[in-house]
Amino acid sequence: MSRHTHFGLSLFWRTFLLLAVLLASGVFAWVQILRALELEPRAELAAQQTAALVNLSRAALSQTDGINRQALLKNVEARASIRIRQREASDRWEPYEVDRFTRRMGQELRAALGSDSVVAVSVNNQAGLWVGFSIDGERYWLQAAAPHGEPLRNSTWLAWIGIALMATLLGAVVIARLINKPLRQLSFAASRIRDGDLDSRLDENTLTSEIREVNMGFNRMARELARVEEDRAVMLAGISHDLRTPLARLRLETEMSVVDEEAKANMVLDIAQLDAIIDKFMDYARPGQTKLVQVHLAQLIDREAQSFRDPSQMRISSRVPADLAAYADDVELGRVFANLFENARRYGCSQGVDVATVLVTASKAGPWIIISVRDDGAGVAPEKLSQLTTPFFRGDVARTAASGAGLGLAIVDKSMQRMGGTLELANAPEGGLVANLRLKRV
Repeated sequence: MSRHTHFGLSLFWRTFLLLAVLLASGVFAWVQILRALELEPRAELAAQQTAALVNLSRAALSQTDGINRQALLKNVEARASIRIRQREASDRWEPYEVDRFTRRMGQELRAALGSDSVVAVSVNNQAGLWVGFSIDGERYWLQAAAPHGEPLRNSTWLAWIGIALMATLLGAVVIARLINKPLRQLSFAASRIRDGDLDSRLDENTLTSEIREVNMGFNRMARELARVEEDRAVMLAGISHDLRTPLARLRLETEMSVVDEEAKANMVLDIAQLDAIIDKFMDYARPGQTKLVQVHLAQLIDREAQSFRDPSQMRISSRVPADLAAYADDVELGRVFANLFENARRYGCSQGVDVATVLVTASKAGPWIIISVRDDGAGVAPEKLSQLTTPFFRGDVARTAASGAGLGLAIVDKSMQRMGGTLELANAPEGGLVANLRLKRV
């Protein structure tokens, strides 16, 4: 069955992108509105100024006769920033209307001066604002300066849009951080609760009512968990004490009153097994707080292997360098290896052999140390590997018949989590079950 890879965004980036798209869309919309609103007034103003200039020139020319008209044209050209010349049939001109602004301005000029007026951007290759008009059947060109009311250039608009977008992105970052700050604090507090720090609390005086209610609910949950954990510790201590006292009496009475040596030995073994099962329950239910220190792995492994040195039951071979050290809890890590060795002693014998063989190796992987504990047993069915760390799970019929509480690998997994490490179980290529322990290296 094929797997689909899902692309995921953190809540911060999701909020940031949504805000950025919203604000950027708003900036773009306002730019378009402003451009539309400022274009028509500018075009009308420029057209009115140019039309007033043309009408003034037309009125002045209409009041002079043909002889004085040429002198007037020269005088106007010399004293003003405009130029008036007669329009010839051979004149070559280019239309002024090329975009929305100039088309609007051309419409306004023709409306003010008459439909026969002509607006050009150049006449006979001379650039400028040229307006063609008629006086008593004679046609003229008036060249005026470019209107001051032209709209902003595209480069100016792009610069302002860029500034607005940068401000939008910075604003989106600030808003996203403010929105996600309470959730980030909640996530951090939840991770501390998960790691066993039940004293973690959130601020109940925040101004946001919804966040305040969430924080109050979280704090109530943390207090309840702390109370349940405390009650559990007291209950387990009481159970351990109340069970071990009668077990000790039973063992003493058995050794003193039972005559049959074989029956006595079997009863003593059963009582010892019950005592060991109580230890397993206590180990699994141990609180989740540990203090990590520098631990020399080779010494610890040799120490835990001493109690399993009976060559008739198990042979342990360690190839861990003497100078290799990791951050761990000495007692907790000792329980880990004791449970792995006990698990190998019970289930790690190869077929036809009564002695279990265990090999311990270590390797470095970046900031981690990986310690492998492998036995020579039959291994475990691949579909059952993930269930081996489930409390009370037994992998096969042989395990069901064996003595024990079914908590060994569950204790190992929980202990590794308390030390910030991991446990991975797999079938070794050479045969047998291999447990890979990952710890922070020194």
